[in-house]
Amino acid sequence: MRKADEQGFREFAAANAASLRRTAYLFCGDWHTAEDLMQSSLMKMYLAWKRIKDLDNLIAYARKVLLRTWLDEKRRPWRRAEQRDGELPDAADATVDPETTSAKLWARELVHTALLQVPPRQRAVLVLRYFEDLSVAEVAVAMGCTEGTVKSQTARGLATLRTIVEKLDSSSGRVAS
Repeated sequence: MRKADEQGFREFAAANAASLRRTAYLFCGDWHTAEDLMQSSLMKMYLAWKRIKDLDNLIAYARKVLLRTWLDEKRRPWRRAEQRDGELPDAADATVDPETTSAKLWARELVHTALLQVPPRQRAVLVLRYFEDLSVAEVAVAMGCTEGTVKSQTARGLATLRTIVEKLDSSSGRVAS
């Protein structure tokens, strides 16, 4: 790769790695796997940089590569058997009201736990639509499907998410605010 191309890739990767990692985390629910997915996606883009550097929207292409990488990884047999039960401790912020923080953390954890139980394609649509704030057309391009499919997957995903949240909320015994 020429130095100018490599410098262009380095700038792109430095500017977008954190965003891609966050999106990968929303897809998979594990920061370590998210890091691996982000790095794999950037490696794939590096190998194809000569061909793709002139695309109009590189970040959209990067999201598409990330999504495909995650879906490919999800299909691997060893991922299906893996169980993630570990809890990571959260660092406390002394400047915030503990009661408010507790309620927000509880709600965020509840939604995140439920999101991880939504089927992969529906989860991908929900993450891209509501966390990445992409339009239906942009999600359709990223996923390689029609806009109608995005709309139906969104509706099904939201219904599934709602059902799972209600089930988790009722089993926790906590009253939603």
